Amino acid sequence: MKNILAEKSKLFAIRIVKLSEFLMNKKQHVLANQILRSGTSIGANIAESEYSSSKADFINKLYIAQKEANETKYWLTLLNEVNYLENKMFESLNMDVEELLKLLSSSIKTAKNNKEDI
Repeated sequence: MKNILAEKSKLFAIRIVKLSEFLMNKKQHVLANQILRSGTSIGANIAESEYSSSKADFINKLYIAQKEANETKYWLTLLNEVNYLENKMFESLNMDVEELLKLLSSSIKTAKNNKEDI
């Protein structure tokens, strides 16, 4: 069975790596490192959740991914507002991170509801 959340977060991470490389070329090392860390951490935490030791651990990993996605949204907005990221690219990346946030929220809600079934 395909894990849509894992797939989408990996594709997003690839886009973030490329954005970070672009920012490094523009000598924006601090911002490049910040968005690289948070943007790739989303997928890493989702991957970790797949081998969680418990339902609570699974939910916690998704919460961490959600927090990292929200932080990435902040960095994207900041990069756009200081004109390091063109509007078209911002809108595309922002749409992706918003989708990840919605999927994570839904997954957390479902996992919490299923927690009582255990």
